[in-house]
Amino acid sequence: MAGANWSESVEIAVRRLAARHGDREFSRQDLIAEELDRIVRETGSRGATPEMTLSRELQQLRDKGQIAFDGPGQYRLLDPAIVLPDVTPSKCVFVVGSQSIYDDEPDRFYRFPQRWLNAAARSVGQWILYQEPRRAGDRGYYAAARVEQIVRDPADGEMYLALIEPGSYLEFGRDVAFQFEGAAVERGLLNPDGRLSNGRAIQSVRPLSSEDFNRIVGLGLIEEDELLPREDEGEESNNPIPERVFDKQEPWLCPVDRATTLVERKVRNRQFRKRVLEVYDRRCALTGMQLVNGGGRAEAQAAHVMSVEAGGPDTVANGVALSGTVHWMFDRGLIGLSDAGDILLSRKINDMAGVEKLLYPDRRARLPDNDTQRPHPRFLAWHREWHGLAA
Repeated sequence: MAGANWSESVEIAVRRLAARHGDREFSRQDLIAEELDRIVRETGSRGATPEMTLSRELQQLRDKGQIAFDGPGQYRLLDPAIVLPDVTPSKCVFVVGSQSIYDDEPDRFYRFPQRWLNAAARSVGQWILYQEPRRAGDRGYYAAARVEQIVRDPADGEMYLALIEPGSYLEFGRDVAFQFEGAAVERGLLNPDGRLSNGRAIQSVRPLSSEDFNRIVGLGLIEEDELLPREDEGEESNNPIPERVFDKQEPWLCPVDRATTLVERKVRNRQFRKRVLEVYDRRCALTGMQLVNGGGRAEAQAAHVMSVEAGGPDTVANGVALSGTVHWMFDRGLIGLSDAGDILLSRKINDMAGVEKLLYPDRRARLPDNDTQRPHPRFLAWHREWHGLAA
């Protein structure tokens, strides 16, 4: 998964701004007000003068012939306007594998060719499920996200990007196999005789009924996590969620749309912890400690590299397993990681010798071998820059 750089992120931001307002004319001030914070989050880099960096990127877009200068601070996108077909909105399935030729970044965008535009247009403003193609592996359905907009791909005029709403991407606590109890879990792929429609099953973008969506999400979300560090541990301090107590159970009124649970921080934290702790075998990546109590609960915790409040997604690539003390230090910028996994220590630490005794002697984190499961460089860059740690 390639990391976003300023050029790519600004190119997409300009098209996102134009799509949002339905107008290819825009101002530098509009871009700053509506998109600059998101550009910084996506790149993991703010720098000393982000507004000046944005101006330089706009000049480069002019030089590339992507935008025109219409006056001081005024610009015009030169891409042909996208006219999305008038279709009924629908939840959808997006098929994507780790070896996709389209270099997707599922927490940011899904790239697709012209032939899927009609189908993808249904997904705008809707929840989608990511499915790994059966020929690529057995993960099946593994994540959900909500589509914000569809824009033309700045890198290829024949391709499009389904942009993902920030903070919506969520990897399930467990993968959902394509087949469940001897039949396709996605019932909409079945013919009237109950047999699988191979024609629909191989479509990279396809509509998904609410019934199938709820079934798959219900199978993917874990209700309890035996790997949770402690029974009495609350939610992350930067995202407190008050518990509601009812004197009696509320009456059942109708089927619950599982999409409503996907935005709950408690639910999202549970899936994130499960995924991260499994990948790291419940072992702290910086100390090697793997403490488990008699009930099977791990001491290690799942830390977000880019914080949730800063827009960090709930994905393994934005996570790392840390012991409680190291997690506390990491969240406060007393400890960090280079892109290569070197452990970085802040000069603000008041007991350097004590901290060094906790860590691996070679000051190298033990990260997953699979690149897609290691902390992504753009999240690590954000963490270092936010906390002032030098790589």
